[in-house]
Amino acid sequence: MKEGHTKATQRLDYAPPAYWIDSVELTFDLDPAKTRVLNRMRLRRNPGVAPQPLRLDGEELNLARVMVNGAGSSFKMEGDKLVLENLPEGNDPFELEIFTTCAPAKNTQLSGLYVSGDTFFTQCEAEGFRRITYFLDRPDVMASYQVLLRADKAQYPVLLSNGNLVESGELDGGRHFARWADPHRKPSYLFALVAGKLVAREQQIVSRAGKPHLLQVWVRPGDLGKTEHAMNSLMAAIAWDEARFGLSLDLERFMIVATSDFNMGAMENKGLNIFNTKYVLASEATATDVDFANIESVVGHEYFHNWTGNRVTCRDWFQLSLKEGLTVFRDQEFSQDMAGSPSARAVKRIEDVRVLRTAQFPEDAGPMAHPVRPDSYVEINNFYTVTIYEKGAEVVRMQHNLVGREGFARGMKLYFERHDGHAVTCDDFVQAMADANPASPLALHLEQFKRWYSQAGTPHVKAVGQYDADARRYTLTLSQSCAATPGQPEKHPFVIPVALGLLGTDGRALPLQLEGEAAAGGTERTVVLTEPSMTLAFVNVDSPPVPSLLRGFSAPVILDCEYGDAELLALLTHDGDAFNRWEAGQRLMLRIAINAIADEAVTTDAAGQIHQNILPAALAQAMRDVLRHPQLDAAFKELVLTLPSESYIAEQLGVVDPQRIHAVREALRQQLAVALQADWAWAWEEHHAGGAHRPDAVSSGRRALAGLALSMLCLAARQSGDAVWPGKTYQRFKDAGNMTDRFNALSALVMSGHELAAPALARFHAMFKDDALVLDKWFALQAGSTDRGGNVLPAVKALMKHPDFHIKNPNRARSVIFSYCSANPGAFHRQDAAGYVFWADRVLELDALNPQVAARLARALDRWNRLAEPYRTAAREAIARVAAKPDLSNDVREVVTRALAD
Repeated sequence: MKEGHTKATQRLDYAPPAYWIDSVELTFDLDPAKTRVLNRMRLRRNPGVAPQPLRLDGEELNLARVMVNGAGSSFKMEGDKLVLENLPEGNDPFELEIFTTCAPAKNTQLSGLYVSGDTFFTQCEAEGFRRITYFLDRPDVMASYQVLLRADKAQYPVLLSNGNLVESGELDGGRHFARWADPHRKPSYLFALVAGKLVAREQQIVSRAGKPHLLQVWVRPGDLGKTEHAMNSLMAAIAWDEARFGLSLDLERFMIVATSDFNMGAMENKGLNIFNTKYVLASEATATDVDFANIESVVGHEYFHNWTGNRVTCRDWFQLSLKEGLTVFRDQEFSQDMAGSPSARAVKRIEDVRVLRTAQFPEDAGPMAHPVRPDSYVEINNFYTVTIYEKGAEVVRMQHNLVGREGFARGMKLYFERHDGHAVTCDDFVQAMADANPASPLALHLEQFKRWYSQAGTPHVKAVGQYDADARRYTLTLSQSCAATPGQPEKHPFVIPVALGLLGTDGRALPLQLEGEAAAGGTERTVVLTEPSMTLAFVNVDSPPVPSLLRGFSAPVILDCEYGDAELLALLTHDGDAFNRWEAGQRLMLRIAINAIADEAVTTDAAGQIHQNILPAALAQAMRDVLRHPQLDAAFKELVLTLPSESYIAEQLGVVDPQRIHAVREALRQQLAVALQADWAWAWEEHHAGGAHRPDAVSSGRRALAGLALSMLCLAARQSGDAVWPGKTYQRFKDAGNMTDRFNALSALVMSGHELAAPALARFHAMFKDDALVLDKWFALQAGSTDRGGNVLPAVKALMKHPDFHIKNPNRARSVIFSYCSANPGAFHRQDAAGYVFWADRVLELDALNPQVAARLARALDRWNRLAEPYRTAAREAIARVAAKPDLSNDVREVVTRALAD
């Protein structure tokens, strides 16, 4: 574990490496207790850098031998770095041989080479390769790799690495070998090896270019039947990238391997992607529709990295969004295209924006706020964030919108023509987009647009409209601002594309004609806000319009517009933009929640429940109209009828009382359940029909709406004491033909607090006790359940003592600890501070095992300074307690130090 080093790495300090590594030959003798690694490298001095010693990165390695050009060489150690000073002079290449050993079985950090379930795996991004051998472990050092793996054949019959299999065969003593060669130069973070008892689903394909390829999905023998969807997703991703961007698979084979012990979702190692089992394994009996969709998305994401990340990679880790933001955009586009219909595409867009606004916007407003291209870091693992990924994707999407679909394709083509095989920067990507589209708004405002990469924070766009009836003129003023963030007290104006339309009083989309234009030009257009404010004057407007702004969420900003309830209802009912229709419903419910939170007349009883009616009849009717609407898709209805989350409500408030927010949201949910009880029953009857399970958008949407209806019916039954719907729900749980329906029913019972929840949970565990991923759902549901009388924390502590709980497994730790601390604010934020004590204990416990996981848990109290008392003081004390530990990892220390400084 890296300890004691807290010096920040600065982006502006970047310097090219003093040496280049042209080729690497690695030989592994695999053994869990003591793996031997022979590293033969061919290096040369970088002529553009002044002569200096060679400093190689290493961590937790046992060094046995160093040789230069076949002879022993002197060296010294500077901390973890291996330093060689007496190297051959001049620019001629030289050979460096390093022999080390490591202990994969003891590697609980799951970074570098480690063992999971008697199988060897690697994870080298961002700085894991240095835990395998001494190396220039930085992304701008790209080399060709040949890898020889040797191991006991009975224990490790499958030996995999990057690229193409060159040779394999038998060795003495029951051992065997496999030699792999990667034909493409790559940085060390893309190295991978896997060795163990695995089986593969295989598929031969032929690309559009006419080349044959072998696709393989490797899993444990018992999981082979759950790999069909992953393979289908991989084939779809390959075909999509060829069709959309002309990018073909460039290897003879492409492999995916699944492991249950993994810190991330997946990793795009060249030709050998290593995945968390969560994003590979699926069957209708064990995976929900959300799981199926996530697998498609993540498989696509990692495959798309083959070009945007592998063929063109990052110059340094500050450029991480160069590959991640771009590839998230690509996987979002892929998923939308796979969804099919315009409505299904809109649902996907809403889901992506909901993640951005509930996770990234708070990050932008908290102590860990950082630009899409950060300026400094202490631990790079802490910057695999929603800002880098999701906000980075939105920055790419704005470029797509500013240059158009065809213009974006031209920009991608130029990007690869210029940079294929190189390590580059975010600026290089934007420059290619602008150069390929010289007349576009992006090119015209290029330097200003780059502020999206350099400035942290979420901009606010304020919209003020004024109607002049005599002149039939509507004036819309848009202005932008951005609050200070750590290290950036002042912000300069961004380039903000605002897609907009106007609705008439009858809900009609109005033709848009700006003052000075000869005629109207359609009913929607995108204006580009570049100044602190701009004013648009629309003419020939017969009545006061309702502005529909930021359509499709055209920029990652917060829209401040003083909509009245009637205007929001008009947008909810008539807007032709599906995103804004959903947004209008969310704004209405959010307004009701915030007003009730502030209203001292709305009181809670001893159990923390609100019994006064806070749901206006007009809003209930609007929701009923959506639910009963004959033309709206079921998936869209489910999104509209789902209340804003407690965390999203909290972000709209200056001072946060988590218990108050929880009580208000629960009251709204309960009252919506009762007010629409007959409508929920109708929705259930109309949408719950069985039949063969298909994870397509239409079928998934029907199941989602049926699941929401069932949960609402159980809530309504809780108030009335009616046993009919809980009984039907329990029966549905027992009879369900797929995991989505079964888990929806189980969730409805648990979240309504019905007595049938206990036998259902017991039955569920008995059914799936041997399936780790399904058990993760079982654990997470209980840890994330609605707090009733403060009973969740004791239940969480009991779950941690369950025989099936293993804190060393990241998935299991997340299912219990994160579900409680990060995803269940109503239960976590307790007035007795017991939740904070539990959090601190778990952060410290995990930090000793796996600092990456611990640092992510530490983020649960990022926003402590906005809490009301007594939560605020207690939360700070918990953070200070963690920060006081002397041997804390850099991962956690950076998070808690920044939190305390906020």
